[in-house]
Amino acid sequence: MMTVDELDRRLLAELRQDGRASVASLARSLGVARATVNSRLDRLMRSGTVVGFTVRVRDEIDPLSIHAIALIEVEGRTTDHVIRRLRGFPEIRALHTTNGGWDLVAELETETLIEFDAVLGRIRMIDGVVNSETSLLLSSVLR
Repeated sequence: MMTVDELDRRLLAELRQDGRASVASLARSLGVARATVNSRLDRLMRSGTVVGFTVRVRDEIDPLSIHAIALIEVEGRTTDHVIRRLRGFPEIRALHTTNGGWDLVAELETETLIEFDAVLGRIRMIDGVVNSETSLLLSSVLR
């Protein structure tokens, strides 16, 4: 695994703020040469640390979409199987392993409550899922 140093962390933080920032503006913000930014970006992408660039849309643009967090408990050693199955769900925006009482945390988004109910049912039907708890996200107070 590649080592990420302080300059890499600062570069990643800048990209999280503006994934479309030019190399020149990134270099100015970081106080380094453009060639340094280019080589760091190339290395971060080659190593798989940066897996892509995307757009972030304000939640208010689609105020009727349903956003939720699902906590998932997995039986025994079936975590890899459950993760493989969950990767195929287009409603899952992110999936995380975690510690504590739950094994996985899924960030969900659907267009309607009917779709939301259906995806919860599909999650609960996966072999190895023994329990889940889901919370709807009502409003964002900090981003």
